[in-house]
Amino acid sequence: MSFLAVISSIELGLIYAVMALGVFISFRTLNVPDLTVDGSFVLGAAVVAVYCSGGGNPFLALLFAFLAGLVAGSVTSLLNTKLGIQPLLAGILVMLALYSVNLRVMAGKANIHLMDAASIYQLFAGSALGRYNKLVVAAVTTMVVLLCLYLFLQTRLGFALRATGDNEQMVRASGIDTDKMKLIGLALANGLVAAAGGMIAQYQSYTDAGMGLGMVVIGLASVIIGEVVFGTKPLLRRLIAVVLGAVLYRLIIAFALASGMPATDLKLVSAVIVTVAMSTGALKKIFKKLYDIPKIK
Repeated sequence: MSFLAVISSIELGLIYAVMALGVFISFRTLNVPDLTVDGSFVLGAAVVAVYCSGGGNPFLALLFAFLAGLVAGSVTSLLNTKLGIQPLLAGILVMLALYSVNLRVMAGKANIHLMDAASIYQLFAGSALGRYNKLVVAAVTTMVVLLCLYLFLQTRLGFALRATGDNEQMVRASGIDTDKMKLIGLALANGLVAAAGGMIAQYQSYTDAGMGLGMVVIGLASVIIGEVVFGTKPLLRRLIAVVLGAVLYRLIIAFALASGMPATDLKLVSAVIVTVAMSTGALKKIFKKLYDIPKIK
């Protein structure tokens, strides 16, 4: 695998880490299986594509993408908490609806190119950073998001959000509005996912209506790989693990491609990675039992 491929994989890993942090909030912090991710990712990319193709500021475009993601996550939460629809089904419904919404945002176009549009990755263009400007921008952006999320989760509201995922009944008995916590959590999660979609759109200079397929799997893979390899405690270490997990995931994918695996098998590789990571505990028990079997002399 070439040096350029490694750098590109790290850049993509850092961008997808923002999405993984969003998935971490919904799947780990709130313990809610939110499938809105596949739709909100494209929503953010669509908003950025439309705004930037019209000559808009790329940083402001990411803010709009984040706000659009907040709305998508809020709708999922309201379907669950106010209409009594199961979280999994609520996410599926919003994800399906967002496919049409995204096409409307893109004025009916299946894809939008951004070759001549301004990008956040041009921030250090022409400076001493040279060809590493994308890597620096992705790293700085991800670290800022990680730090802000960590500080938020350390606040009183953040503690209430985490407690809601740990024990909703206890939190409700303490007088905390768990519906409000779910609304905040899912809105924030999808806001980050949409922002990541906007970053990817600017990185690859185009947006496609089908680019969100499998984003939930990628986000979960990043979270689980990070937890298995880098640990889960304390909170800051866990958040950093999610970021490193996203980078490691992209490096694994790049290695698979460099080894000659067809690009059409990437989804299969992703599914296998998630399966292996999630079954680590069970596999350890199986291997331990096999290892502890007394040898027949």
